[in-house]
Amino acid sequence: MVWVYLGRGEWQHRHYSWNFGHAMTIVRIWVYDGILASGVSGSIDVFSAANQFHARKAPPGTPSAPVFAWRVESLDGQPVKAASGQTVDVDGKIDPRKRADAVLLSAPFFSNLDEFMERREQLNELTSALRRQRKAGAVLAAYCTANHLLAEAGLLDGRAATTHWSRAADFARRYPRVEVRAQELLIVQDRIISGGSVTSYLNLAVRLVERFAGEELATITAKALLIDMNRTSQASFATLLDEHGHTDTLVARAQQQMQATMERGFRLSDLAASLAVSERTLNRRFKEAVGLAPLTYLQNLRIEVAKRLLETRPIALEAVSQRVGYGDISTFRQLFKRKTGMSPSEYQMRFSRPAAKRVEGEPRRNGVPGRPRQP
Repeated sequence: MVWVYLGRGEWQHRHYSWNFGHAMTIVRIWVYDGILASGVSGSIDVFSAANQFHARKAPPGTPSAPVFAWRVESLDGQPVKAASGQTVDVDGKIDPRKRADAVLLSAPFFSNLDEFMERREQLNELTSALRRQRKAGAVLAAYCTANHLLAEAGLLDGRAATTHWSRAADFARRYPRVEVRAQELLIVQDRIISGGSVTSYLNLAVRLVERFAGEELATITAKALLIDMNRTSQASFATLLDEHGHTDTLVARAQQQMQATMERGFRLSDLAASLAVSERTLNRRFKEAVGLAPLTYLQNLRIEVAKRLLETRPIALEAVSQRVGYGDISTFRQLFKRKTGMSPSEYQMRFSRPAAKRVEGEPRRNGVPGRPRQP
């Protein structure tokens, strides 16, 4: 289904049969239960907007054929239920024998991914269809957790891919033959486009516009929809500490001590001695429970605390550096940028909350005055 420009500001919504001319790009959007509905509607909005901007170039009174057509498809041709409970309508069944210029895989909500991956019959059907479309020459595009489908199909073996930052460690464990670049927002190689966390579907859809309709139309579309195509990293949005718990009481005690003594210097031998275990035992148990070495965990802990401080209060960088245990601010800056992709100052400018941006001396929102201004 597409909007067709008839000239003089008139548009008509038409349902097309699938005997399209070669100029039209066919995008098949595959859906399944548990996805985020916005990934479907948002991507379609990008393709629809591209069609409209393309049509404006047509001479007055001349109908303009759209450059993109799309079909939303499920395995059985029935509507699917999104993670929110919303029903997502479809246009038909997934048929890998049908022509596609691009297949766009919608993403299961990341907190429901494990359940999704347990549906082996569904996975087998999807991965088989993906391999067939790949062989037929289609561009395969996935964002967020949908990258797991490409990896399950073996299509990312020996290639780089990104995913939702919270599932990066799980992705790396499941698919050791894939080079995981979780900091990157989009990775394009060999007719496969891999997108990062949830809203990267917007950047991915614009990249499809660029690939099939040119850079100029992609730029116009992105600007009109306020899609920032200059953002290349999702590192600044990532939480560096795994939120999932573990049952190792020794490691839990170690984590508590790290947090309580964060401002001091760190030596693994001191921590191990305080817990009455060897360094080797502590290191092994830590990696088994958390997936990180103790020093790496402590670095991530310090950066997470620094991020919270920069987000929530007007505070000098030197004070933040001291609070999280770095006496040398240059070391703090380098580590912060390596972990988040931004300098501490850039991060503070982008993510600090309104209360933290209030200038000292201005009244608070609840009417309580700050420090009186000098006359």
